[in-house]
Amino acid sequence: MKRYLFLFLSVSLLISSCTETNPSGPDPNDFDRKAILENWADNIIIPALTDFSEKTESLKTAGNNFAENPDQQALEALRDQWKAGYIALQHVSMFETSKTMEIRYRNNLNIYPVDTAEVNENINQGNYNLKLPSEIDQQGFPTLDYLLYGLAGNDAEILSFYNSGKNSSDYRNYVVDLVTRIDSLTDIVLNDWNSGFRDEFVNNSGNGANSSIDMMVNDFIFYYEKNLRAGKIGIPAGVFSGTPLPQNVEGFYSEEFSKELFLESLTATQNFFNGKHFNSGTSGLSLSDYLDFLNTIKNGTDLTQLINQQFEESRTKAQNLNSSFVAQVETDNSLMLQTYDELQKNVILLKVDMLQALNINVDYVDADGD
Repeated sequence: MKRYLFLFLSVSLLISSCTETNPSGPDPNDFDRKAILENWADNIIIPALTDFSEKTESLKTAGNNFAENPDQQALEALRDQWKAGYIALQHVSMFETSKTMEIRYRNNLNIYPVDTAEVNENINQGNYNLKLPSEIDQQGFPTLDYLLYGLAGNDAEILSFYNSGKNSSDYRNYVVDLVTRIDSLTDIVLNDWNSGFRDEFVNNSGNGANSSIDMMVNDFIFYYEKNLRAGKIGIPAGVFSGTPLPQNVEGFYSEEFSKELFLESLTATQNFFNGKHFNSGTSGLSLSDYLDFLNTIKNGTDLTQLINQQFEESRTKAQNLNSSFVAQVETDNSLMLQTYDELQKNVILLKVDMLQALNINVDYVDADGD
């Protein structure tokens, strides 16, 4: 309870310390909003999706190869492609569109924890339908994590599920169905961007709740707040439950990559804020430039600088975490809580100060007391 009270008071104090802008200075609507959208679409989103699509294709191939011959070599190859895809997902997961919402893209690819009881029932009965909303926690990268690492205590026992168990063919088929669905959903999203949505997105450069910038900025902050801050750190650390929940860690069964996935997501969100091109040192117009154009100052310091400093403070704090967040939560959860607190500071800078400066309203309901 004291922790929630502290967060509430911290937010109240930060909100009361308003961001400073020159009332006679530039108007947010005078900035070249279309140039931001072009940079986002052409240099960040579509390249990241293209890269991810290539990795999901490789994942599908590795899954099919494993199903044909589930030996140690094929298992390790599939695990490698699973990890590569999971890391690449961190660079596309924040980008919501009408198409991704229609197909529940983010949820179908990365809802955790996995409902292992339902996964096993699906495999045993064989009459599942992964398109149903009720099955979002029985597919995607987290379920592959379970099937590649969590079925047993060692690789020989895991492989026995695919080779000698009574439902071995059903286990193999489920893996194939999972990797095929990940790849097909990704193709749908990428094809949407490449077949008209890109131009629609870029040309919707006005202001208002339905403009591309307003919607993308809200989706970006929602992702940072709910998926990065809360999902990857806050929920397993027990911030909202009062009790640590190690079973809610991303990459729970592999027990090696949760920190790596978190840091990749943190980098992706900072890169987006700064307009850094995907897999490149080049940067184009983005939110940092928009704030600089407006000469946005908070407590005497440039707001862009404050936001980037807080990204770095969060990264520095997270570097002290165990590579396995399960181990971290179970051995020294205080470091997880400290990382959460650093992430929380940027929620205020982004969600309150940045939105105020850009004259953008929050378009989602918040219920976790931040």
